Order: sequence, then C-alpha cells, then structure tokens
Amino acid sequence: MPDGPGSVTAAAVAAPATATPAIVVSGLAKRVADASGELTILHEVDFTVQKAETLAIVGASGSGKSTLLGLLAGLDTPSAGTVTLDGVDIYALDEDGRAALRKEKLGFVFQSFQLLAHLTAVENVMLPLELSGASHAREKAEAMLERVGLASRLKHYPKYLSGGEQQRVALARAFVTEPPLLFADEPTGSLDAATGEAVIKLMFELNRQHGSTLVLVTHDQSMAARCGRTITIAAGRLV
Repeated sequence: MPDGPGSVTAAAVAAPATATPAIVVSGLAKRVADASGELTILHEVDFTVQKAETLAIVGASGSGKSTLLGLLAGLDTPSAGTVTLDGVDIYALDEDGRAALRKEKLGFVFQSFQLLAHLTAVENVMLPLELSGASHAREKAEAMLERVGLASRLKHYPKYLSGGEQQRVALARAFVTEPPLLFADEPTGSLDAATGEAVIKLMFELNRQHGSTLVLVTHDQSMAARCGRTITIAAGRLV
C-alpha cells in the first residue's frame, strides 16, 4: 500500500486492532467503452482507511482520483472490485440501499456543488436534516451556514450566490448532519485563500470533534500535507 511519511495517524494507532475499518477497497476498477474499444480509468486499487483517519487522494487532472471518490461513495458502479464502508459491502446493495447508506453515514462535497436551484441556501442545508428526520433542522442549518461565513445569505437562491458562496453552502450541507464519513472533491477549488483556509479548518475540526473519517481529493499539496496519509494516483493506478 502506498503509505508515505506520517502515514499512521494517532487515531489509527489508538484504534483497537479488532475495530472495523471505515473503508476497505479491494480490486476496485473502472472501465468504459470508447471509440478505440475500452478505456481503463481506474486499475485494480486496494487500500484501507481506519476510522477517524484523514486521507488525501492526489494526482494530476485525469488521473482517476475523482472517479475513485465517486466509487467510494457508491455514486457510480465499478467494473470490478468491492468497497466496504463501516463493514457494509456497498455494491452488494441496490441503488436504493446505497442511497440509504449515504444518507446515514456520508457527507459528500461535489466539485460542481450540486445545489438545488429552487431552494435557498438555508433550505439546501436543511434538506439532509429533514430527510433524516432530525429536529430543529432550520436552527442547525443556520448555525452551520454561520460557521462557513454565510449568515447574511441564508435566504439567497444559488443563482444569486458567487461560486465561492455556493461551495460554502455545499460544504455546510455535507457537514450539518455530522456524518461519520466526509468525502470532498476539491473542496476549496472555488474559494479565495482566506475562505479556503477557514473551510479547511472546519473540515479538520469536525474530524477531531466527531471522529469523522475524512477523505479529500485535492490538487492542493498544503491541504494534503495536513492529512495523516496521502495516496497518489497516476493513470488510474496507485503509485
């Protein structure tokens, strides 16, 4: 496994040897048909992430890292291999089962935000709380938007928000349920330096406070350096 310096986090050391890992990836591959026949986006990949660990996935554009993150979340289906989240083989579930598992265990920050245009900022953040039956959804959503610096933009629709503001709404929506797994695809790509730093601090603060397992896809080497472990993908392979 391609562990580098600092690859074993304090949380992983402290975890009992019998603890179920947060993520186990085995023989994971993704192939698609193209004009020349078949294109392999992701070759057979194997790695394990312990609970409360922080992992950065880095690599050049087109290396397969965003594809890998989508497969980890069950947002796409692999050509081969398995992904186990907290002991559950997600590809043994149907689409509804994977959606239910994401609702229960996973917060995902998309590179393209994926906000609902007909909902305000606070309504977008309230949505996962309401779907899970949480109480005081509005109060929790407002508090999380305040934490990402958007207390004055609660009633604005996405089209009236800048790209950076939309990214912060997406982050708030992912964090608000305090999920045990946090996945983020280039979470600071649309943010200025100061806001990006605040968002990074928030992600790692949630990791420490709640023991969340944090997996980031990033080009930002300084962000990757804050994680307990980094894996690099090149041409669909771990290196």
